[in-house]
Amino acid sequence: MNGLVAVAATFLFANVVLADATIEIRPFERGSWQTIQQAHAGRPTLVHFWGVTCGPCKVELPELGKFVKAHPSVDVVMVDADLVPNTPAAVRTMVSQAGLASAENWAFGDTFAERLRYEIDPKWQGDIPRTLLISRDGSIRTIEGSAKTADLEKWAKEQGADHR
Repeated sequence: MNGLVAVAATFLFANVVLADATIEIRPFERGSWQTIQQAHAGRPTLVHFWGVTCGPCKVELPELGKFVKAHPSVDVVMVDADLVPNTPAAVRTMVSQAGLASAENWAFGDTFAERLRYEIDPKWQGDIPRTLLISRDGSIRTIEGSAKTADLEKWAKEQGADHR
């Protein structure tokens, strides 16, 4: 029986790895912030900056996964903003396990991270997690540190976003 369990576990692990490979991780480079803003203009959009090595992010990502599932009309953009570049496989695994595979996923692709952060917010020093809530009118609310689910729910309701 133990052999059967091992085969099943190997099969399950292989399927998770294969599923992760299908998640596109776009390189976040100069101009990416403007691309994201233009692509989501007029739509409520949650942009979350996180990292594979960020402890609070590991707790927060599954909560964001639940939010994504509950609010399909909110665009969700995830950006791995770790100072140390991560492998695409590590990023894919974390977003997949958190239920964020359907989100738009990016990872800092420029080793000069200060320049990328400056394009987003000249005052941002690089702390993560960081969430930007972009309203339909383009106004941005920044949440430094872990976002509280109640705050995200309130914002989604203000945007007229459906809830499942």
